[in-house]
Amino acid sequence: MTDVRWTYAFIDRPSPASAPFWATVTGTTLSEPRGERAEFRTLLPSDGHAPCVKFQTVAEGPGGAHIDFSVTDVPGFVARALKLGARLVADHTDWAVLASPAGQPFCAVPWQGESVRPPVHAGARLDQVCIDLPPSAYSADISFFTALLPTWTSTPSPLPEFHVLTPPPGLPTRLLLQRTTQEQPTSAHIDLATAPNLPEVRARHEQSGARLIAEFPHWTVMKDPDDGLYCLTGRDAETGTRPQS
Repeated sequence: MTDVRWTYAFIDRPSPASAPFWATVTGTTLSEPRGERAEFRTLLPSDGHAPCVKFQTVAEGPGGAHIDFSVTDVPGFVARALKLGARLVADHTDWAVLASPAGQPFCAVPWQGESVRPPVHAGARLDQVCIDLPPSAYSADISFFTALLPTWTSTPSPLPEFHVLTPPPGLPTRLLLQRTTQEQPTSAHIDLATAPNLPEVRARHEQSGARLIAEFPHWTVMKDPDDGLYCLTGRDAETGTRPQS
């Protein structure tokens, strides 16, 4: 079987400077660093809940975000992703780094029995990886991820530049595919669901070292202390859905 049994949202940054910020705003504690360059840390929730967010210090580039799929059969998942148009970036024997047709990295890792999703913390939940896609690659990555994740609900948004992939109940991370206004390299960022408390959440983030970049009707763009972009969104913090108007 190649079922996705858990997901991890990865915050990728060029330095570890913002790791304490992310632990603070998610109500978690940082694990000890691990990896060949001490580049990985897990944001550990309180007892009884499985972690679903990790932090990575990247060796090159400005960073961003990516998603890890925890699966019951890593080779089978990788083979299916390659058949659908993914590219193998690195094979680490028991886990693999791949890239979507548009070039967005993601990982296939073995499921370790994670099952209990952390609760909402201080009115917010980090629950979404948003992939920012140039117009020329938008449709291809929608088709790719929809086929790769057959048990997820693939839904066009009322706004044509967005497409949502919602996992089965209990899995902690959604995918949002966003079409950018112009051709540019594919990138990704993380989103937090904050409704109905977005202004209060924003204030707490600013007190912890974040800064405001831009405000839109349904989301607010922020930068963390390491200048990493992320969004506070007007989605329900419990369900991840937009409140009914």
